Amino acid sequence: MTLRFVLNGHEVETETIGADVSLLTWLRARGMTGTKEGCAEGECGACAVAMLRTDTHGRTRFEAVNSCLVPLAAVHGRSVTTVEGVAASEGALHPVQTAMVHAGGSQCGYCTPGFVISLYCEYYRPGRSAYDPESISGNLCRCTGYRPIVEVAQRLQHPESDDATLALLERRVPAEARIEASDTAARFIRPTDLGELFQSLSDYPGATVIAGGTDLMVAANFATPDPAQTAPWISLTAIPELRRFEITGDAIAIGAGLPLNDLEERLAEEAPGAVPLLEQLLPLFSSRLIKNRATLGGNLGTASPIGDSPPVLLALEATLILASSAGRRKVPISEFFLGYRKTALRKGEIVAEVRLPRPLPEIQRFYKVSKRVLDDISTVSAAFALDLTRERRVARLRAAYGGIAATPLRALAVEDRAADQPWNRATIESLLPLVDRLGSPLSDMRGSDVYRKAMLGRLLEKFFFETATAAQAAE
Repeated sequence: MTLRFVLNGHEVETETIGADVSLLTWLRARGMTGTKEGCAEGECGACAVAMLRTDTHGRTRFEAVNSCLVPLAAVHGRSVTTVEGVAASEGALHPVQTAMVHAGGSQCGYCTPGFVISLYCEYYRPGRSAYDPESISGNLCRCTGYRPIVEVAQRLQHPESDDATLALLERRVPAEARIEASDTAARFIRPTDLGELFQSLSDYPGATVIAGGTDLMVAANFATPDPAQTAPWISLTAIPELRRFEITGDAIAIGAGLPLNDLEERLAEEAPGAVPLLEQLLPLFSSRLIKNRATLGGNLGTASPIGDSPPVLLALEATLILASSAGRRKVPISEFFLGYRKTALRKGEIVAEVRLPRPLPEIQRFYKVSKRVLDDISTVSAAFALDLTRERRVARLRAAYGGIAATPLRALAVEDRAADQPWNRATIESLLPLVDRLGSPLSDMRGSDVYRKAMLGRLLEKFFFETATAAQAAE
């Protein structure tokens, strides 16, 4: 099969190679070495490229993504800009590049192309009015040259009216086209509706399902290629049914394939303050480069015990809609995780939707313990949701933890013990021994089992002190 896409304003064609070959690998093999490989994990941003997309308002915009985490086949029909294509003409500099030069924003230069791409996307962001720290949150400078780079981001001007790129942004981005593997070398299928998806899953029972690829491609980048592997990858990115977002009287429905940045924007615009747990989670989940592709469905499907979203969804008592050719079924998220990297998904079944039942708990908090505040893997995470009576007794407490067992855990004994108790220090003290019995954490490079155990109680105490009155805290 021949892949066709636009690269730096020119249409290109290439023969399909293995589904797990990244866009970054292909670019560098073609001599486009401005795009760097720093980590192959999506942490450093040296490999950032800009892709055109249609946002939730129907506007065309650039989004920065890690090319090390994008399968080459996934860019079929898309438009990609690398650092070589940022300037309008050869020998000229784009305003973002000029600003980087004047501010001294490049030291060793290895990270510079990735920063330029992220700043380029921010430069053209619709409605931009002020500096957004997240615009470069996924780019790492090992020379610690952040100050001048941040100054560039803070001082970005708006495009001139004769900027040719503005005309490009006035065109509507076509919907992602179907891709069908026609031979064993292609091994990549992108259906455009659920019917096609289920047929593909039936035709290729050993296929790998991929959403944003921000976890799966990390594993692929470090795996030894297996020439005997012919089962295709089946992409979910072109299926509109998986990207819905709807608020009804009894639930908030989130498509499992909705990119996390889109989810963040929809919540802020359509339900501001309605789901504090998600609003607190999403800035800590990962960088914008990752969130432009990552999804809730992917985070659930990988079933990692340190995934950030499961504790939040457990505390909110989410229901998952699982879909297959046989129909749909509802599974409480508390019954979804069966063991380490094992879920209740049946063969040919996907997570189609996450439903948050309303009314949601009034008081919500998410805590992530990690070595870095942003863009890091959790050592321990915790989510708490609480409703209090007028007398400030516990009407409902939901507590969930990640990173302390083979699966994310609900602290059911803690929740039961807290019911109808006064929300005071004495109640918290009575809950701590129950918290200490949760899980069986392991020691690793992120923290010891003793440290993880200690965090369980400390996070519950932190939640209490942040939500109690002064009188209750003193009791």
